[in-house]
Amino acid sequence: MTREVVTARPGTAFKELVALMNEHRVSGLPVVDRAGRPVGVVSEADTLVKQEHLTTATKPLFGRRRRDRWRRATGRDAKDLMTAPAITVAADATVTAAARLLAERNVRRLCVVDGDGLLVGVVSRRDVIGTFLRDDDAIRADVEEYVFKRGMWLFPGSLTVEVAAGVATLDGQVERRTTAQIAGQLTEAVAGVVGVHNNVRYELDDTVTSPL
Repeated sequence: MTREVVTARPGTAFKELVALMNEHRVSGLPVVDRAGRPVGVVSEADTLVKQEHLTTATKPLFGRRRRDRWRRATGRDAKDLMTAPAITVAADATVTAAARLLAERNVRRLCVVDGDGLLVGVVSRRDVIGTFLRDDDAIRADVEEYVFKRGMWLFPGSLTVEVAAGVATLDGQVERRTTAQIAGQLTEAVAGVVGVHNNVRYELDDTVTSPL
């Protein structure tokens, strides 16, 4: 994510918004309140609506989308132009979770917030796409360190992983089926992983409920 974020306030004037985006070469600005919590986002698309030259005399009577575009076209500051509420993601969320939210909400960027809801960064589609360019060896090292060792506390050598073109293949044996499933789920969340082949074997299927 980008940590040094250029922001606007609800009262930031239209021309200042355009100047900020031009100066810092960004396509959107998070709008934050006095406490630093994101309340919306102003994008280049929001400012371009001005080109429609709508006036108060042409305010549409019907259609939520038409009224929304009229509001943006006649707006003078960030609170009129911004898309609200801001779509946020927790700072500790996985890349996979961020990618899913970007796709589900069909947005170009997410405001990253801490536990208090304060803006700490922005993650964009480009940030997410960039993770899939990670080297296979780096991905394999992360799976071994953060999934097998730190995430699951497995005995060294219990599981192995091979990565090719971002696809991780897990192998080895564990005691329980749920442990094998967790290994696959955690691996899916590692940055750069495109897919997972979970070949981990297990001795006990603890997902089956025994009859009373």
